[in-house]
Amino acid sequence: MSTAVPTTDAPVSHADPFALDVLHDPLPFQSALREAGPVVYLNRYDVFAMGRYEQVHAALTDWQGFQSAAGVGLSNFRYETPWRPPSLLLETDPPHHDAPRAVLSKVLGPRALTKLRASWMVDAEILVDQVLDAHTEFDAVSALAAAFPLRVFPDAVGIPDAGRENLLPYGDHLFNAFGPVNSLVEKGAPRVAELSGWVNAQCTRDALSDDGFGAEIWAAADRGDITHEQAPLIVRSLLSAGVDTTVNGLAAVLYAFANNPLQWARLRENPSTLAKTAFDEAVRWESPVQTFFRTATSDIDIEGTEIPSGRKILMFLGSANRDPRRWTDPDAFDITRNPSGHVGYGMGIHQCVGQHVARLEAEALLAALAARIETIEPAAPASRHLNNTLRSWESIPVRITRR
Repeated sequence: MSTAVPTTDAPVSHADPFALDVLHDPLPFQSALREAGPVVYLNRYDVFAMGRYEQVHAALTDWQGFQSAAGVGLSNFRYETPWRPPSLLLETDPPHHDAPRAVLSKVLGPRALTKLRASWMVDAEILVDQVLDAHTEFDAVSALAAAFPLRVFPDAVGIPDAGRENLLPYGDHLFNAFGPVNSLVEKGAPRVAELSGWVNAQCTRDALSDDGFGAEIWAAADRGDITHEQAPLIVRSLLSAGVDTTVNGLAAVLYAFANNPLQWARLRENPSTLAKTAFDEAVRWESPVQTFFRTATSDIDIEGTEIPSGRKILMFLGSANRDPRRWTDPDAFDITRNPSGHVGYGMGIHQCVGQHVARLEAEALLAALAARIETIEPAAPASRHLNNTLRSWESIPVRITRR
């Protein structure tokens, strides 16, 4: 932690965006950040920050100026050794980023979604029937938002059933580790070796089924599209980034509907058209991935403020997605809004490669719910799960009435 006085004319903030109270409710901090200016210096961590949509979007799409290869967390890989091999998707830039991205884009492309669509719709209906047959009040996080991705996505990747309970704790620590070494990181540290070892073991060719995404990645290595050394790291990217973000996106949309009955009524009237839009609006409104870092590759001038070469820039995706300069009534969840252009999945060449898979999971779950329940409302106050990077829920108690 640094309290150095910057050699910059950027506004200075003494706030700690990773303080537990800010992580619990980041909206006041984000509003102050946006109002302070297009670039703000966070002296606690000696980094620059952006909270407005225009600058965040521009930085995300400028990989030449705002580097990912130095790490998308607070640690600067130019000077620090990462605790795990860097992600070939998130933490590389062209040309090293190109082949892994191309392979994964094909593996998760339209053909894969067409193949999965019918079975995932059925899986969602089975899960929802099981939940609703047993309860009219339940925790929407554990019963639906976590249960459905953990039911279908590991199957699609091709990992065995045993040990899947490790996926969420591993992802929780991974996303915590993008921030500073605070109590959240320290809490997960004792299990890092165990969880990392389990995840790495699932990425080997022998551990994977013959008909999943993982097998297709290894087949791409056999063709020479990627190296055999890269294959397990790409499978790992699916397991580390493909579960937690979707779980929190689904939790966000369920929380949003439980607290906005008019929006739920609108969805029920036209679920086939509005389900995908509703999920994207929830991702904009709640922003499951709140922050990512970049590193300046040269001295960069932004609105008259110079960010020196090699310095870290913290981009607040959640703040950009609620910037009133870009969005009308940004704090409202409105499924009639066009949320396209939100940065909840990132933007540019590092935009989430699995976003269409997440949308399909959401479409399947929301369609099953819309066909079966009349109303959904809070049954008790919801509670947050704090994470340095993710906007997460611990519990969302809901009460439903069936159709």
